[in-house]
Amino acid sequence: MARRTKEDAQATRSHILDTAELVFEAHGVAGTSLQHIARAAGVTRGAIYWHFKDKADLFNAMMARATLPLEESGAVCGLVNADLSLRELRDGFVAVLRRVVADPQMKRVFAIATHKVEYIGELDAVRDRHLSVRNACVAEVERTLKQATRRGDLSRRVPARAAAIGLHALLDGLLQNWMLDPSAFNLVKVGSQALDAYLSSLAVPRAGVT
Repeated sequence: MARRTKEDAQATRSHILDTAELVFEAHGVAGTSLQHIARAAGVTRGAIYWHFKDKADLFNAMMARATLPLEESGAVCGLVNADLSLRELRDGFVAVLRRVVADPQMKRVFAIATHKVEYIGELDAVRDRHLSVRNACVAEVERTLKQATRRGDLSRRVPARAAAIGLHALLDGLLQNWMLDPSAFNLVKVGSQALDAYLSSLAVPRAGVT
């Protein structure tokens, strides 16, 4: 019985999060109250407060269960012990772009996180999470680029941190602009071309290559 009760509680929590995604997408985070989510989910506000202390807590739980593009790109770079080549780094980022196109939940949650939230009042905790994710991603990319510099694949003329920030900004900008209008350009094709151009501008020229 206890196991069944725990499973029921987990199912209710998942249902609330599923519903919150849809309501946040439709009305924005600031324009959505816990009462709105409770009504749409067919549960009481008390049921929501049983699982989440406030809207920010619910929002962050929703974000935590869905891998966002730049979190996933950070995970790619987290394989620094595998000594990623620049080509492997590039291919990992392209794989992330492909998943954004193919994964409806990732696309929906990323759209909410970038276009449907205001970092004010009770949502300060959401801003803190966003900054934490960004900082972690940049740090992992920087570590990978430093390894590439030590191997002689990357020019020393641009500091690894500056190059990592630029790469993060490139990916973030591509994703955010594509989310505004997915018909404007092919995310994977244009993203691949932009990554190739950026990384080649940082690479050490090879003998005989002009």
